[in-house]
Amino acid sequence: MNPNPYEVIPAVIEETIPESSLILTLRLRPERPIPFRTGQFIELSLPGIGEAPFTPSSSHFVSDVIDVTVMKAGFVTEQVHLSRPGDRAGLRGPFGSFYPLDKFEGKDLLILGGGCGLAPLRSLFLTLLDESDKYNSITFYAGSKTPQDCIYKDAFPKWRSHPKVRLIRAVDAVPAGETWDEDICLVTKLLAKLEIDPRTNPAVVCGPPVMMKYGTLDLLKLGFREENIYLSMEKKMYCGIGQCRHCLMGEYYVCKHGPVFTYAQIKNEEGLWD
Repeated sequence: MNPNPYEVIPAVIEETIPESSLILTLRLRPERPIPFRTGQFIELSLPGIGEAPFTPSSSHFVSDVIDVTVMKAGFVTEQVHLSRPGDRAGLRGPFGSFYPLDKFEGKDLLILGGGCGLAPLRSLFLTLLDESDKYNSITFYAGSKTPQDCIYKDAFPKWRSHPKVRLIRAVDAVPAGETWDEDICLVTKLLAKLEIDPRTNPAVVCGPPVMMKYGTLDLLKLGFREENIYLSMEKKMYCGIGQCRHCLMGEYYVCKHGPVFTYAQIKNEEGLWD
């Protein structure tokens, strides 16, 4: 972590990659490399506009270029979507907790994600692939509302070809005029296809709050242990250093103690799924 949490490292936007009508990936090259651990977040700023927290969506083994996937949801994110290659930006961080990869070694890992929650999961997934010999298998269930809302479309064929990966996508519905030859259901329904032992293996969940809530409850019913369910709780973060109190969740500051928590840590916190 940068010893000065207020330092803004200048960066150049090298590429903008449209993922869907509301989601865009920026590829940024900071003035100097920014090492991070998958699951941590950075603060992205645009000069004269403002800043907002985002979890990188690229592997933590790459620090000279960082991908950030952004959903258009407010003033700053709308301005991010107007960015073009060559534009300047700033990066602070990294901040927060990260996925304990050492605890995943030798395991059959389940990744369950939906919507823009796939951004931090892409970082985790790419990081796992970079050292795939350390893990027994990786099951990745990815959900979206419709085929048009699916992100990282071009990467899925390559990801599926990896011998240790079982990747299944699902959409909630297929509107008239669109085509889709994969599963049509809530992403949590894919858990019925699970082929790993829930009693001894970890699961990682990230997505909209309602999906995370019912996904976690379903994992518990299947027999996953509370301490083996990892949640990325990125809601309400703002300053990144626990000063603004926007992200207070019971006894925790999400930006300081998270965003990665186990369900065992936070299961009793009021407003967990708000």
